[in-house]
Amino acid sequence: MSGQTVPADFSEHMLDLDEDEDLEVFSKNTSLADGGPMPNSPGSMVNQYRLDEDDVERHLGVRDLFITVDKPESHVTAIETFITYRVVTKTTRSEFDASEFEVRRRYQDFVWLRSRLEESHPTLIISPLPEKFVMKGMVERFNDDFIQTRRKALDRFLNKISEHPTLTYSQHFKLFLTAEELSSHRKQGPGFLSRMGETVRAVANSVRGVKGRPEEFTLMQEYVDDFSNKIGSADKITQRIIREQREYLEELKQYGPAYTQWADLEEALAEPLRGVASCVEQCGKETEEHVQHLSDALVPALHEYVLCAETVKAVLRRRDNIQAEFQAKNEALMSRKVDQEVLQDEVDSLSERLEEANNALKGDWGRWQSGLRTDLRSALLTASDKNIQHYEKCLAVWESFLLSQRAQPAAEQSHGQGSP
Repeated sequence: MSGQTVPADFSEHMLDLDEDEDLEVFSKNTSLADGGPMPNSPGSMVNQYRLDEDDVERHLGVRDLFITVDKPESHVTAIETFITYRVVTKTTRSEFDASEFEVRRRYQDFVWLRSRLEESHPTLIISPLPEKFVMKGMVERFNDDFIQTRRKALDRFLNKISEHPTLTYSQHFKLFLTAEELSSHRKQGPGFLSRMGETVRAVANSVRGVKGRPEEFTLMQEYVDDFSNKIGSADKITQRIIREQREYLEELKQYGPAYTQWADLEEALAEPLRGVASCVEQCGKETEEHVQHLSDALVPALHEYVLCAETVKAVLRRRDNIQAEFQAKNEALMSRKVDQEVLQDEVDSLSERLEEANNALKGDWGRWQSGLRTDLRSALLTASDKNIQHYEKCLAVWESFLLSQRAQPAAEQSHGQGSP
């Protein structure tokens, strides 16, 4: 794609505006800083915590579905401007008609997929899509950095689903990966009145409350509430540090030249002043790479699990709603004031639904926590490794300057002693 920024189109009709929700930008530049660890850096320590090659090969050996999201394209019509992405799927599964598929999808298609998965599996923990599009960033909606950030997030979303033991076999997921177009299928979702009915029932159940929630789900709720607060704080502070570091970088860009200009006035100090200016410039470049890595790697990892925490809270609410509805129907049945036969069928159905919901959530909870720890551990170790590399590089710059300055007086003294 070209680097041209496409202006946002405010003329989209309201229905499409609700559906085509864009991702929030995690960073303004998605290019990772190049360069490996310093020769004497303990940066390679991070690899001690990662899977060895045999473990990786064993893991990949059991995979039978590989998905890539790439090649974004801009589309401009009379009423809207939007981006589509190529979704390439390679598989050895027998239920697929071919071994490779290539389709194009826009963001609202991903929203459709997640909604269908959530409706079919209300108490499974489905990976979140990044937030809805925010107005304050609309002018940058179609720049290349934004699009690439969104592409990475969509790629990760699909691969998370493909790795889930239940969701990966969803017919909606298969349809998303293989159908040439989804517009006709998107229209087959539940209508407005159906969604409104679900919302009304959920509100009624939340007001009524759930009695006798099993302790394990209470513990889950307490954990995710605490986790949400902690990772939310870490996410906000990390983003604030990055903003402050970017401001610091702007100051450094003025700081180095100040020494260069000073050197023009002080002939006797010209060399050390220019040396300081050079050090400031080099450390500024290293700091810029370091900040960029935090924006590209650590912030998305933290922010993804901020959203994951909200997803888990929603799953727990849906489980509670099923239990509350079951309890309400069961109480009505016990009161003997309604049609016993019809209500008994409803109670039996809700009892089965509650059991299925409980089992699904209990099974998914451990898998989600394991993924959480793996993802965040990897992000934190990588960030630590990059911290070490950054500070070592800056230290080496200033040490080199000091050594050059210490060597100069010694050389001058030696030269003076050798003079007649």
